[in-house]
Amino acid sequence: MTAAQNSLSDLEARLAYIFDDKELLVAALTHASAGGAVTTYERLEFLGDRVLGLVMADFLMRRHPDEEEGDLARRMAVLVDRNSLAEIAAHLHMGAHVRLSPGEEAAGIRGNATVLADVMEAVIGAIYRDGGLEAARPVVERFWLPLADRDVKPPMDVKTMLQERVQSTGGGLPHYREVSRSGPDHQPVFTVEVIVEGAEPMRGEGASKRAAERAAAEALLSKLPALS
Repeated sequence: MTAAQNSLSDLEARLAYIFDDKELLVAALTHASAGGAVTTYERLEFLGDRVLGLVMADFLMRRHPDEEEGDLARRMAVLVDRNSLAEIAAHLHMGAHVRLSPGEEAAGIRGNATVLADVMEAVIGAIYRDGGLEAARPVVERFWLPLADRDVKPPMDVKTMLQERVQSTGGGLPHYREVSRSGPDHQPVFTVEVIVEGAEPMRGEGASKRAAERAAAEALLSKLPALS
């Protein structure tokens, strides 16, 4: 067995899932910078995002049979966001298996939260392609259950928290505007600014416009106590 094969076996053991088609797992771990004719993780990430959403939606509906759609949606938003995905990927030591160009390796992208989150979704997509939904479901539920157990009450979206805080002091609605978008198409970085009357505008970055808005809202919330 080669070192690469051994490495994949280690990851399969942590996932508690053995691939019939090892090339699917290889593709899920291959960053676009690797170059050559090698298939990269973008397409599997696209699929894995949808598989994760379906499995988590069903999981939350079974776990919280009396909750309304809004509460379920807030729980889901936290459980499938970049931070949660990156945390689980780190727990699985996923970064050590990502295949990168020497330049990206030197830049330290292996530990980048966005890359870890993308690879985690790609691995979920690869499991689905390899074994179907009933193979992906137990993997997702096993690793996401500890995160789901953290919050007894549905979490409030940070944008909602900011809105309620501002309105409680007689202010108007927060206004979000996109400042810039940078990075390659497969890994964009959005910068969004949130503006609230009487407060200094704050900016946030994220892999999507929505994530950047949440980051900006969180940044502004952290400053509000000093304004009161």
